Amino acid sequence: MPQLAVVVFTAVLVVIFALLTAAGAGKLARLDGATYPAALMRGAAAFAAVLSVAAAVTAALASLLS
Repeated sequence: MPQLAVVVFTAVLVVIFALLTAAGAGKLARLDGATYPAALMRGAAAFAAVLSVAAAVTAALASLLS
């Protein structure tokens, strides 16, 4: 049971970090003069990038540990 809790807690932290990164990227884009749709797209791209990097790191660590 504790292993499941660690996995869920880590997943929640990664999603929260991705959301914060997306919000920051969108805000910076908006401050740079981008329109709302363009800022939203930049935020979405940042969100996807963080999740992709987290998945790649997880896959690399899983292959090293097993």
